[in-house]
Amino acid sequence: MKYLSLLIICLLFSCGKKEDVLLPKSNISIVKDVQDHSPIYLFFKVDGKDTIADLNRKSAIISTNWIFNIDKRLPLKLVIPEVIKMQEKKRNEKMHQNEESENYYSYADSVGKNLAFLPFTKVFYKMDRPERGNFVVYFKKGKQQVFMGNQEIKISEILKQFYSIKFDRVPNLVFLFDKNMSYEEYIQYKILLQKDVTYNLDKLPVEFIF
Repeated sequence: MKYLSLLIICLLFSCGKKEDVLLPKSNISIVKDVQDHSPIYLFFKVDGKDTIADLNRKSAIISTNWIFNIDKRLPLKLVIPEVIKMQEKKRNEKMHQNEESENYYSYADSVGKNLAFLPFTKVFYKMDRPERGNFVVYFKKGKQQVFMGNQEIKISEILKQFYSIKFDRVPNLVFLFDKNMSYEEYIQYKILLQKDVTYNLDKLPVEFIF
């Protein structure tokens, strides 16, 4: 798929008005091609002093793979509620459901010069804090590293650090993302997690946004 530059991708024409989505970028392609897909757009809008996430789902067909094209400038606290709505719509569909269809976030691979895709079909989002008893990895806005307990470590060391701790009872490992970080920062974290961490785990289905 052809790389379209960062200043982007999806050009929608509605009532004669062109709308742009500025995609996040990375130098890694997790998935390079997705067949049989429908686009979903989340635009960055400003109304006075308020930032608005403007969802366009007109082309979303339940039975296809969904590609979420989301503006990198939007804060995570506005993005994830819209993503949750769409996930629930697809998961609750009975008549036209395709159990093999997936959900992907799109981004631009600045090295491969192509659009790339990050799967998140099995992720369930919660807009609150994790319950006590979980072992929390905290991703804070503006940080290159993550927090585990009282330590700040590299993403690539998350599992090494977790498995080095002698727990009386092994807790659930959960990820908590700062709701005020940008969607671009979130995607960059997710790409590194996919590369260095989550592929080693059988499941890690819940992400907390707070």
